[in-house]
Amino acid sequence: MNWGNPHGFWYLGVILLVLAAVVLLRKRRLTRMQQLLAPEVWKPLIPGWKRKRGTQRLILWGASLLIMTLTLARPQWGFTWEEVTRRGLDMMIVLDTSRSMLAPDLKPNRLQQAKWAIEDMLERLDGDRVGLVPFAGTSYMLCPLTVDYPAFVMTLQDVDSGLIPRGGTAIEDALRTAMRSFGEKTGQADRVIVLITDGDDHEGNPLALIDALKEKGIRVYTVGVGTVEGELIPTPDNPGSTTSGFLRDKDGQVIKTSLNETLLTQLAIETGGSYLRATAGDFGLDRLLDRELARLQRDTSESKMAKRFQDKAGWFLGAALLLLLAEAGLREHREEKP
Repeated sequence: MNWGNPHGFWYLGVILLVLAAVVLLRKRRLTRMQQLLAPEVWKPLIPGWKRKRGTQRLILWGASLLIMTLTLARPQWGFTWEEVTRRGLDMMIVLDTSRSMLAPDLKPNRLQQAKWAIEDMLERLDGDRVGLVPFAGTSYMLCPLTVDYPAFVMTLQDVDSGLIPRGGTAIEDALRTAMRSFGEKTGQADRVIVLITDGDDHEGNPLALIDALKEKGIRVYTVGVGTVEGELIPTPDNPGSTTSGFLRDKDGQVIKTSLNETLLTQLAIETGGSYLRATAGDFGLDRLLDRELARLQRDTSESKMAKRFQDKAGWFLGAALLLLLAEAGLREHREEKP
């Protein structure tokens, strides 16, 4: 037997508590009757009363209630084979893991907020293939394009600011890695890169890749993380600090990271994408899905045979109703004929 909605079992605890309360109240009632009257005089005082009938009715009522609760879990048995197809686009997430992403202007820091936002976005995807390219001074493909979202999340959770040993922020190198990760285009589905960074690039020229991106039909959507005013960068061993332990340059001056919106906006617009700025409480990926990615072209990415289990909740509901009818037919008091 299979269960289509296992969360329905959560209600069993509540039902069992209700049944326990009813049983205790009945027991308390009988105890008080025994305190008032000896059981030997119950029959003459309450003619036609059958004590066992009350217990039987309680059992039937409780069993009916339990079976009704099981219907919420959608019991299933038997199945048919159905062809299931997935339609989606290809999305490569390029995530900045440089030290500047430890800045706490988004609590607890930029990188953690980005990871949470990506996880939330994955819960809304259905059929889109997604991959992951983390980068700092260099980059590599950490997760290839996949529809196995739980596996992607496990990979994402291992990402931190020390994942890429080489420091810096090489956006151009990260975009090249993402472009190679797509491989050759075989279908009609759109291909997009979601670049999450503060845009504080230290090497290379990402804008030099615009022509290559357009030639391959890859749109770049950029999410700017941080503030234009800039923020100090806590050291890796003291990421939550707000008073000391900040990164410094060779002259001993603290380093301030600022959001480069000009670069990110131009990169997105020139490739047919758009720029979004992450803010506290609204990182921007939900807006990206609703306003931009929803209108892109999707293609059949996978077709396979899957089991379709048959719901049998109706049988359980019918059995519960029969028990209620039986409970209603039992009477604790038999009518005496005059």
